[in-house]
Amino acid sequence: MPAAIGYAFADPELMKLALSHRSWCAENGHLESNERLEFLGDAVLGLTIADKIFVHYPELPEGQLAKLRAGVVNGVTLAQIARDIDLGSALLLGKGERATGGADKQSILADALEAIIGAVYLDGGFVAAQALVLRLWNEYVVDAVRDGPGGFDYKTRLQELAVASFDASPIYNVTTDGPDHAREFEAKVRIGTEVLGTGVGTSKKEAEQAAAGQAVDALKTGSAGAVTGDDSQRCAS
Repeated sequence: MPAAIGYAFADPELMKLALSHRSWCAENGHLESNERLEFLGDAVLGLTIADKIFVHYPELPEGQLAKLRAGVVNGVTLAQIARDIDLGSALLLGKGERATGGADKQSILADALEAIIGAVYLDGGFVAAQALVLRLWNEYVVDAVRDGPGGFDYKTRLQELAVASFDASPIYNVTTDGPDHAREFEAKVRIGTEVLGTGVGTSKKEAEQAAAGQAVDALKTGSAGAVTGDDSQRCAS
C-alpha cells in the first residue's frame, strides 16, 4: 500500500487505521475505524485542490473555480482514484462486507482514500499530504480544466453525448437497499434498451453520477455495444 500511494509511513499504525472499515472493527472488538481520519482527510483534500486551482488558473472566475473543485472533489472521482491505486485490495473489511463486494463500493473506497490523506497529514504534515493529493489528482484536475466548467458533471456530459450520437436522452433507474440510517442507492443508466453504466452511492444523485461516469467512459472508448431499439433507429437514420 505505501508503494501505491508514494508515501512511507513513519507510524504504520496510522496507515492501518486509515484502512480499517467499521465492519472490520465491529468484528474485531469494536476497534476504532477510519471515520475520524476521513473527516480530516476531506478537509485537507478540499484545501489542497482549492489552492491548486486558485494559483494555477488565475483566469477562472469564482463560479468556475467552485464548479471545478466540485467536479474533482466528489465520491465518483475519489473512488476512481482509489481504484487506480488498487486501494480496495488493502482495505480491512468485515467478512460480510467483503463478501458483498465492499472492496469496490464507491462510498467505502472514497471514504478510505480520504482517511489515507488524513493519516498522511498526521504522519508527515500538511506538505506531505498536499504532495500526495497533487500527485493523485493532477490528471483529473487537468482534464476538468480542459473540459471546462461542469466537465466532470457526468450526467450533463452523458446527456450531451446521448443527444448528439443517438438523438435520445439517458434513462436512469434507481433502487435502494439497506436500513434508513445506512441507505445505499444503485443506479443503472440506459440509452435505448442497452444499460451503459451502473453506479452506487449514499444518495440518488451520487449513484446516478457514478452510473453516468461509467456510461461516458464506455461511449468514449467504444466499449459499449450498439444501442438497440427505437433510439438506435433514429441514430442510424
